Amino acid sequence: MQIRPMTIGDYDEVFAMWQITSRRALSKADERGQIERYLKRNEGMSQVAVTDGKIVGTVLAGHDGRRGFIHHMAVLPEYRRRHIGRKLAEKAIEKITADGIDKTHIFCYRTNEAGQKFWSDFGFEKRGDIYIFSYNNKD
Repeated sequence: MQIRPMTIGDYDEVFAMWQITSRRALSKADERGQIERYLKRNEGMSQVAVTDGKIVGTVLAGHDGRRGFIHHMAVLPEYRRRHIGRKLAEKAIEKITADGIDKTHIFCYRTNEAGQKFWSDFGFEKRGDIYIFSYNNKD
């Protein structure tokens, strides 16, 4: 298995994976043009795991200049339990840290018990002191 930076050329394969693993979290922000802009703005931080020429895992990652963010961490179901997700997260955090960012956040649905366990076991702290509010700039 190889872990390498995600490029816009990976988009179709990655988006197909998200349809299987992250469908409920997808929005207009995940369309090709938006992802291309995100990858350019956060060059080298998002990663893919490749086995035999097939993308089997991905993490969309970047920062805003203050805090790092991990989005759409996904591993194909048949490739789980092989530490692929952990390796992807470690690489993304390594890249974020190398850019001088000392804290990274992940958004995880309350109903995603497996995701909560993964991030907690990884060392992320579940916060109870803040709420996330979202505003749609365009409708």
